Amino acid sequence: MLLQITDLTGKTQVFLNELKVLAAQYLPKIAGAILLYIIGAWIIRKVGGVLHRTMIRRKYDASLQSFLYSFVKISLTILLLLSIFSMLGVDISAFSALLVGAGLAIGTALNGSLGNFAGGVMLLVFKPFKVGDLIEGQGQTGTVLELGIFNTIILSPDHKTIILANGPLSTGIIVNYTAHGSLRVDAVMAIAGDADIDKARQIALGAMAALPAVLKTPAPEVHVLKVGDGMVTLAIRPYARQQDYWEVFFGVQEAIKKAWDAAGVAAPVPTVVNINK
Repeated sequence: MLLQITDLTGKTQVFLNELKVLAAQYLPKIAGAILLYIIGAWIIRKVGGVLHRTMIRRKYDASLQSFLYSFVKISLTILLLLSIFSMLGVDISAFSALLVGAGLAIGTALNGSLGNFAGGVMLLVFKPFKVGDLIEGQGQTGTVLELGIFNTIILSPDHKTIILANGPLSTGIIVNYTAHGSLRVDAVMAIAGDADIDKARQIALGAMAALPAVLKTPAPEVHVLKVGDGMVTLAIRPYARQQDYWEVFFGVQEAIKKAWDAAGVAAPVPTVVNINK
């Protein structure tokens, strides 16, 4: 019996000695890991708060704010956990290889979608246009209805809904017709070759000035575009707000034609060519 007790005591002493060795070896690492987690979590919260306030101050899109905040927080958390595992002596090479492999697989599968996502982020950050602007991009023209992460939706002048992929849109040429608050309306009208150009110009300017939708600044313009074929072709150039573009385009031509007719400004006479000669 005494021998058994002695043997048990010896084993207990060996266990305690091993426990002390393990404690001496791992307690500093565990304490360091806990301290690293506390400091890292505090830094992640601070970085997230600064990022959130910055995006609000710069008026980033709400969907972009949510995505960027989550992306940065998750990325920093993964980095923190990997650092803690490394401090505890865990081999993180397997985790790193797994993350790299998963990233490559996801990138290959979502190649086009990732390009569109990156383009959406660029559009939301740099804002070459906003919802409500009239733009031209990728060979399409329309009013922006929605600017999303992957696609931009525009409404064409003939009320067709057009969905543009953000990837090609962000890397191509974008024409924003409403960035400066006004659009020039280009119309072409003709008078007879022997008509008084100065008189026709003044009447046209007066007719445009009488239309409420025509902007006073920049002022409307009338220029000689071409002389020949028995007529004088005039370039009519009023300015309008985006929403009044078509009202001005059609209204100006009608108003000028009526004003010219009332003032006796002759219209061009079509030249008929006799092909039988």
